[in-house]
Amino acid sequence: MRLGVLDVGSNTVHLLVVDAHPGARPLPAHSHKAELRLAELLDEQGAIAPDGVERVIATVDGALQAAEDKGCEEVLPFATSAVREATNADAVLARVKRETGVDLQVLTGEEEARLTFLAARRWFGWSAGKLLVLDIGGGSLEIAYGIDEEPDAAVSLPLGAGRLTSGWLPGDPADAADVRALRRHVRAQIARTVGEFARFGKPNHVVATSKTFKQLARIAGAPGSGEGLYVQRDLTRKSLEEWVPKLAVMTAEQRAGLPGVSEGRAPQLLAGALVAEGAMDLFGVDELEICPWALREGVILRRLDHLPEE
Repeated sequence: MRLGVLDVGSNTVHLLVVDAHPGARPLPAHSHKAELRLAELLDEQGAIAPDGVERVIATVDGALQAAEDKGCEEVLPFATSAVREATNADAVLARVKRETGVDLQVLTGEEEARLTFLAARRWFGWSAGKLLVLDIGGGSLEIAYGIDEEPDAAVSLPLGAGRLTSGWLPGDPADAADVRALRRHVRAQIARTVGEFARFGKPNHVVATSKTFKQLARIAGAPGSGEGLYVQRDLTRKSLEEWVPKLAVMTAEQRAGLPGVSEGRAPQLLAGALVAEGAMDLFGVDELEICPWALREGVILRRLDHLPEE
């Protein structure tokens, strides 16, 4: 069957269309993406502003039309931290359903972490052993650890690259004092969770998902997207530690000129790098591997697991 997964995230609304059936690898058929940057559309009370709500509705409606055009039999719609934490989330969800017919399911942070872990486990397989999975989104950082398909520990922290950029790094380039303050904040938040994972022992394999990690790996020398999904892409803490001070003195325009960095994501890259560096340091990770699958694939895989075998 042809499935669509509609992800209303903090940065983008992304429709991923795949051809899939139980027991088989989902094959990507189409990708429809629109930048939204919801974290930047909140008012002082933490509500999604009226123009932001209109943009959400228009973008969801456009994605739904694309799903219909591509012949999707079913669309799995979900929203993550930006909608989840908006003070007017219920009203926004009700309007989206009323005007588009889409019933957005709001994932908890832990659900995000668990579904992303499932995708990473399926990608790397059982031979990867105990997995530690890191995912930096626009609104949150997810961390999950385990040896099975369900992680033994999963947490979500409000350390998304978009959220931190808008809240902590107003300058372009960033003020050095703001960078230091954000670094302290990030590490204090992550440090609170380390003990929860340490009791399970050292992971056999550490992997990371998300656009932020992919871009950091790319500027550190990993192969570009043009070389395909199956080329191994790694990121070392040493290379990240070398890049963070460079990113800190660059403007967003200068970062956009780096390999693999898009103009829309460039402003967030420094905050994302500080989170990645902090997580790798505090969890004692010297090197990690980039996983091509993440939350959207996890949602698809979970749905396929509940389909009857033909």
